Amino acid sequence: MTARLDVLTIGYADDRVASTVTLIRDSDSVVVIDPGMVADRELILAPLRSLGVKPAQVTDVVFSHHHPDHTLNAALFLEARFHDHWAIYQDDVWTDRPADRYQISPSVELRSTPGHTAEDISTLVHTDAGLVVCTHLWWSAEGPEADPLAVDQEQLERSRARVLALHPTLIVPGHGSPFAPE
Repeated sequence: MTARLDVLTIGYADDRVASTVTLIRDSDSVVVIDPGMVADRELILAPLRSLGVKPAQVTDVVFSHHHPDHTLNAALFLEARFHDHWAIYQDDVWTDRPADRYQISPSVELRSTPGHTAEDISTLVHTDAGLVVCTHLWWSAEGPEADPLAVDQEQLERSRARVLALHPTLIVPGHGSPFAPE
């Protein structure tokens, strides 16, 4: 079985900022990635409704990193477990675990991909169309090539190389439309 991936909101970063918000359905898991800043919460909730998903059905939320533009709307998903680089959080329980190679579901895995921040993670999703990587290693297909907010550009380049070595068919960047890597 492979996962189904839908982009709920295409992000952007110019004079305003919004994160790309992604939905993954795999087996019994319903995963939202980076429910951060958007112009209106309906830009997350309306696409969910059109796909037949209620916020209470979301089982997991993944934060690629802890910048508010990627986390701000997490409270929309009251029943979810929340994943970051070093733990899983649900209600008042904090469970330590490294994110690298953590399996959320049969077709969804987390990977440590530092560079933009030291704590960045990417989500690998095995779909019928191939491997899709949801990541902030790229802001968008158009760039910028050098991340202006990266804590370590050299480490980011190494993380990009590791992701590209997996031969993804699609990259879902932090602030743009999905694109096929060159």
